[in-house]
Amino acid sequence: MATVPSEVDTIAATRTPATVRSLTRDICSLGVRAGDALIVHSSLSALGWVAGGAQAVVQSLLDAVGPEGTLVMPTQSGQLSDPAAWSNPPVPSVWVDQLRDELPAFDPYLTPTTGMGQIVECFRQHRSTIRSSHPTDSFAACGQQAAAIVGSQPLVPSMGDDSPLGRLYDLDARVLLLGVNHRNNTSLHLAEHRAIWPSKAPCRLGAPIAINGRRTWVTYNDLALDESDFAIIGEAFAATGREHTGTVGTGTGRLSSQRALVDFAVRWMTGHRR
Repeated sequence: MATVPSEVDTIAATRTPATVRSLTRDICSLGVRAGDALIVHSSLSALGWVAGGAQAVVQSLLDAVGPEGTLVMPTQSGQLSDPAAWSNPPVPSVWVDQLRDELPAFDPYLTPTTGMGQIVECFRQHRSTIRSSHPTDSFAACGQQAAAIVGSQPLVPSMGDDSPLGRLYDLDARVLLLGVNHRNNTSLHLAEHRAIWPSKAPCRLGAPIAINGRRTWVTYNDLALDESDFAIIGEAFAATGREHTGTVGTGTGRLSSQRALVDFAVRWMTGHRR
C-alpha cells in the first residue's frame, strides 16, 4: 500500500508553495483556454504543498476556463453500489440483503463521493456546481454548459453516448489529468461503450435511488467496465504527440482533446482487447 506523505514531508519537498495564481498560470501554460469545456481528474497530494488546499485548486481551474467555460469532474459514489460486489473491503454475505434494503437513496446534494479525492469533494460543494443523478457514476459541472452536460444522465448506459461523457465529446471538450495518469480517466469508459471486442459483455448492477420520493432498490444491466489497460492506452496516445504535458505545482499535468483520445481508444480497444 502506498504511503501518503504527511504535510510536514510535503512542505519539506516543496521549494515554493503553489497558490491560486501560480496554479492558474501553470494550467494555462499547459494549454487550457478561457471558454474550454474541461473534465478534470486529479490528486491534490501530487501537486505539492498548495496554499488553500483543494479550494485553491478548484478556484484555479475555474479561473483558467473563465466565466464562459465549464469545469466538469466525475463524482462517483461506489458506496451505493450492490454490496454483493464489494471487494475493497468486502462485507459478510449475511449483510448483503440488509444493506440492499437500507442503504440510503442517492441524493445529488448529500451523497459524498468515494475515492475521488479532496479536489472533487470541494468542487462538488461549490455553490454553482450541479450534479447528475446517477446513483454510482454521477458527474458534477460548473459553468456555461453545466446544465447541458450533467442536467440528465440515464441509468443505463452510465457512461455511454447519452451520458455527460458523450455530451463532452459533442462539445469537443478537453481532458486534464492533474497528478494522475489515464488509469483515472473516465473518458476512456466512453470508448469502451463504442469499441467492439470478443469478450465485451454486460454485468448486473444495483443501487438505491429515489422514485417519486420513495427510496427504491433498482437492478439493471450495464457494460462490465475494465480500467486495467487504461494506463497503457494513455501511454500509446501520448506517444502520438497529441497530449500536452507540463508542470502544475510540483506535479505533472496532462492535457488532451477528449474527442481525439476517445477515438484513439476505440481503435486501440477494438484491435487489442480479446
